[in-house]
Amino acid sequence: MAQRIFVALIIAVLVHSCGSAERGKPSDSTWSLRIAQSFIAMHPDSIVYEDEAKSRKWNYEQGVMLEAFYQMWRHTGDTSYFQYFKKNLDHYIREDGSIGTYDLEDFNLDNIPPGRAAVKMFRLTGETKYKKAADALRRQLDLQPRTKSRGFWHKQIYPFQMWLDGLYMAEPFYTEYSNLMGDSAACDDIAKQFLLIDANSRDATTGLYFHGWDESRTQRWADPSTGLSPNLWGRSIGWLCMALVDVLETFPEYHKNRKDLLRMLNNLAESVWKARDPETNLWYQVVDRLGDRGNYLEASASAMFTYAFSKGARLGYLPSLFRERARTSFEGITKHLVTIDDSVVHLQHVCKVSGLGGKPYRDGSYEYYVGEPQRTDDFKGYGPFLLAAIELERK
Repeated sequence: MAQRIFVALIIAVLVHSCGSAERGKPSDSTWSLRIAQSFIAMHPDSIVYEDEAKSRKWNYEQGVMLEAFYQMWRHTGDTSYFQYFKKNLDHYIREDGSIGTYDLEDFNLDNIPPGRAAVKMFRLTGETKYKKAADALRRQLDLQPRTKSRGFWHKQIYPFQMWLDGLYMAEPFYTEYSNLMGDSAACDDIAKQFLLIDANSRDATTGLYFHGWDESRTQRWADPSTGLSPNLWGRSIGWLCMALVDVLETFPEYHKNRKDLLRMLNNLAESVWKARDPETNLWYQVVDRLGDRGNYLEASASAMFTYAFSKGARLGYLPSLFRERARTSFEGITKHLVTIDDSVVHLQHVCKVSGLGGKPYRDGSYEYYVGEPQRTDDFKGYGPFLLAAIELERK
C-alpha cells in the first residue's frame, strides 16, 4: 500500500511539472480542446468501437489515440488527459507486466504501437509493470521474421512483405525504447527499415511510395519485376510521414543515417504537397488519381500529412513554409471533412481499413481502395486529427 501511495505521489508531481513545460491551457475555442473533449464524450471509458469486438484487443489504433492524449496532456497540463491515457493503458497492462489479449507469437507489427505509451509511463513512474510490457514488445522485434534484406515482415501471415504502415507500427516504439535503454546500436536497424522502403517502394515519377513490397514476388498483387503493389494509397504514405517525424524526434543527432532520414522526409513532404487537391489542400484516397471515379478526399491521410508537416517544421526538419501549408490543410479538414453535432466534433470520410492479400483476397487495385468502407470518427483519422491540432497550437 505504501508503495502505491508513493507512486501516486510521484505521478502527481510529474503531471504538474511535465504539464507546465508546454504552452498554457488552450482556450475553449481551440481545436485541440474541442477534438479531445469530443472523443472523450464519445468514448468515456475506453478506446474501443462499441460495435467491433476486435477493437477490445491491444492494437495499433489504441496506440495512436494514446499518443494523442499523452501529447494533449503535455500540451495543456490538464490532468484529466493524463488519467484518460493511464486508464486506457491499464486496461491491458497487468500488475505482473503481461499484456492482456497480446500474443507475441502472432508476430504482428500492428501490436507494437501501444508500447510507446508503456515506455512513457515507465519514464514517468518507474513502475516495473510498464517496463516489462515494453520489454515483451521489444522481444517481438528481436524475433520478428524478416526479409532476406533484413526488413521486418509486416505480419507473420504476410511473409516477405514490407508495408509502409509497418514503419509507423514498429519504428517510433523501437526508437523510444532504445533511447530509454541507451541502446544506440539499435538505431542502425531502425534506419535500415526506412532505407529499405526508400530503396524498394519509392515511385520515381511522383516521389511517393507504394503501399506494399513483396520481396518474394509471389503475391498476386505484386508486380512480377518490382514486387510492388499497384497503387499509391494515401494513409499508408501518411503512416510513413508520421513515422519519420516521430522517429527523428528521438533519433541520435550524431547517427550516420540521420541525414538520410531527413532527406527522405523532405523529399517525401514536397512530393506529398504536390499531390494535394489544390482547391481544398487535402488528399484523395488514392493520392495520384484526383477526381477519378469513386475516389474521395480522405480524412486520415489528410490529417497525417498535416501533422507531419507541422511537427516537421516546428522541430526544424522541414522548411518553415510547411507550417503554413499544414495550417491551410487543417483548415481544409475542418471545412470539408468535419461536422459538429451538439458541440461534438465528427470527422467524416475516414477509410475504415485497407490491406493487401489475406482472406478475402485484397488485390491492391484502384477499385479495391475506393471500394473499402468509410467510417466516421475512425481512430486512425481522429488520432492524427488531434495530433495535428496540438502541433499547430504549439509554439
